[in-house]
Amino acid sequence: MNSTYKSAGVDIKAGEESVSRIKSLVKSTFSKNVLTDIGHFGALYEMDLKSYSNPVLVSSVDGVGTKLKIAFMLDKHDTIGQDLVNHCVNDIAVCGAKPLYFLDYIAFGKLIPDKFVKIMEGFTKACKENEVALIGGETAEMPGLYDENEYDMSGTIVGIVEKDEIINGKNVLKGDALIGIKSSGLHTNGYSLARKILLENYDITETLPGFELPLGEELLRVHKSYLKLINRLKREIKIKAFSHVTGGGIIGNTKRVIPGGLSIKIDWAAWKLPEIFELIQKTGNISSDEMRLTFNLGIGLIAIVSKNDVDKVISIAKEFSEPAFEIGKVV
Repeated sequence: MNSTYKSAGVDIKAGEESVSRIKSLVKSTFSKNVLTDIGHFGALYEMDLKSYSNPVLVSSVDGVGTKLKIAFMLDKHDTIGQDLVNHCVNDIAVCGAKPLYFLDYIAFGKLIPDKFVKIMEGFTKACKENEVALIGGETAEMPGLYDENEYDMSGTIVGIVEKDEIINGKNVLKGDALIGIKSSGLHTNGYSLARKILLENYDITETLPGFELPLGEELLRVHKSYLKLINRLKREIKIKAFSHVTGGGIIGNTKRVIPGGLSIKIDWAAWKLPEIFELIQKTGNISSDEMRLTFNLGIGLIAIVSKNDVDKVISIAKEFSEPAFEIGKVV
C-alpha cells in the first residue's frame, strides 16, 4: 500500500470542500475596503484615511481557552466563533479603536467540513454584528497534535483610532468612579477551573435549579460584544478609561489602565453575584480571593469616569439593556 497524505491523516479534499462551503459566509462580511477574494496569499484592505488627521492602527490577538472543551462535549460549534470575535473586538474597542478586519486560525485533529462550517457561521455572525470584515484565515489539519474530535483557534483583530482619541487611562484621577457593565457569564476565562469543579459534580445536560438552560449551554453563553455601547459612551461622555474584564478578573485588568501612584477600591457588594459563579464557588469551596482572581464575577466591562458622569453612564447602558452598577472608585 502506497503512503499518501490522506493516510497520514490530512485530507486535502476535505479542506477544499470546507473552503468552498464557507466562501459565501465569509464574503457576506466584506465591505468595499476588502480588495481580495478568499484564497489569495495575503488579504488586502484599503483604508479610507481622509477623515483622520493622525491615524493609529490598533491590533490584538486572542483565543477562547478551554471553553472549547464544552463545545466538544456538546458537539455544538456555532457560538465559539462569536466568542472569539467579540473578545478581540472588545480588546481594541476599550482603547478607543474602530475595528476594521479580523483574521482567524483554526487547527483540527481531523477536518470535518460540517463542523468547520458551523464554526465559520459563528465567526461571520459576530463579524457582521460588529461591522468587521472577516478578511482572511488559516485552517490546518494536524493529526497527532490534536485529538481527531478537537480543534483549537485564535483570532487577530485590526482597528484604527485617531491618535488624540486613544483611551489609555492617562487622565484617570483619584476619586473617579468605576461603572461595571454586566457580563453574560464566564465569557472566555476561567474555564479550566470551572470545568474541573462543575463537570466532576454535575451532568452537563442537566438544568440545575435557578438556571434557564442546561449546564453546558449556560457555560457556552456567548461572550458579549460591548462595541456599540462603548461607541455611544465615547460620543456622549468623557471616558477616562475602559477595562475589558478577562483573565485576571476585575482588579487585574482594571489596574492596567490606572496611572502609577493610584489604585482601585472595589465594593464587592455593589452587585449580585450571578448564579453560575455562586454555583462554582459553593461546589468547589473556593475562596472569594481566588474567585476574584480567576473570574469576571458578572462584570464584563468597566468604564472609569468622573463622579459627575456616573448617572449618565448607567442611563445610557440601560438604553442598551445592559445592567450597570457603580462598583468602586480610584484611590
